[in-house]
Amino acid sequence: MKVLFLTNLFPFPHNPTGGIFITNRLKTLQSFDMNFDVYGITSKDKFGVKLLKKILSKPSVNATDSFLKVNGVKYRYTAFSRSVIDIFNSRVLKKSNQIKDSKEVAEDLFYKIKGNDFDIIHAHGMYNQPAGLVAKILSEKLNIPYVVTCHGNDINLLMPKAKELYVDVLENAASVIFVSNALLNKAKSFGYAGENSVVIPNGIEPDIFKPLDKEKIKEELGLYKKVIGFVGNLVNVKRADKLPDIFSYISSIYDVEFLVVGDGELRKGIENECKKRKLQVKFVGSVSHEEVPYYMGAMDVMILPSRNEGWPCVVLEAQGCGVAVVGSSNGGIPEAIGDGGIVVEDGQDFEKRFAESVVKLLENPIDESYLRKRALGFSWENIVEKEIEVYNEVLNRFGGSNA
Repeated sequence: MKVLFLTNLFPFPHNPTGGIFITNRLKTLQSFDMNFDVYGITSKDKFGVKLLKKILSKPSVNATDSFLKVNGVKYRYTAFSRSVIDIFNSRVLKKSNQIKDSKEVAEDLFYKIKGNDFDIIHAHGMYNQPAGLVAKILSEKLNIPYVVTCHGNDINLLMPKAKELYVDVLENAASVIFVSNALLNKAKSFGYAGENSVVIPNGIEPDIFKPLDKEKIKEELGLYKKVIGFVGNLVNVKRADKLPDIFSYISSIYDVEFLVVGDGELRKGIENECKKRKLQVKFVGSVSHEEVPYYMGAMDVMILPSRNEGWPCVVLEAQGCGVAVVGSSNGGIPEAIGDGGIVVEDGQDFEKRFAESVVKLLENPIDESYLRKRALGFSWENIVEKEIEVYNEVLNRFGGSNA
């Protein structure tokens, strides 16, 4: 079997950890002796856009013939042309170029992969421009089936703006993989029937996310009490704006310290508010994917109060490190937490109730080995096996080859 992967989520030279969960699954797929090529869908910016990016100090990548190798996975790029007018149309006039750009990408790919006999196309993401839409167009040209995986904001934020287009792509796919039942149900609420759906979450790397010497790490970080941690972008969707409130409520009940791993537009405001309230918070900023388990190792409880999540890998990563999680009831968070923590329903007095749940976990900790065992069920090996089962089922239906 040979698979053509198309993805909206992928690494760039300036951000090699971008789309890390795509890289990890493809790296694992190699151990199953599967053949594949992978293309990231990006823009081929015209002079005006490049100049604008330079003025705004934003990185610009020439993706015409470039590729990037990350963890043994070779990413190639395929692109659509983008001008300043295109950006103006999409941002100011809210005019969608999804179909036009996706056709351009499909045409570009058609010539790039000429001579390759792919059995199936697997598209990750329905973002701008939707990998799933490119897969649909290309599958018609190549006469092979396509599978789409939806990851979160593509359904939660973008599908409502183009329901008919998204429903058409999803309904015509041989199979649609959702990373959580919550995400599948959200897609159904926008008109998708769901008859060709399957739920397979993203996985974790158990060899990286494992229990470490908690007391040793705490000492190295200068932390000497129970530690409540947060790992993620300091942005509104993560409810990072409410971290000072949550921290304050916890501190009023229990003598703890806080560890915040991550960065974002809200960081300065959060830091200032925490200082004003005299909270004991250590901010470490962004760290590499491989460094995250070290900081998780210092935590007694990790929190995820997000307003929305497709499938929060960070929950299973924490559990893999033997750390229980308190999270909100939004998106795929309850499914990820399972019985490895506490889920707090959104609504009135959320921050106070959330804090009380954190204290409850501190006073009644969940066994570390149990958390670890639960997380091992979500290893990348297990997840990729399930995805290969989807490929084989699709190819049996369409009369193609098997793995």
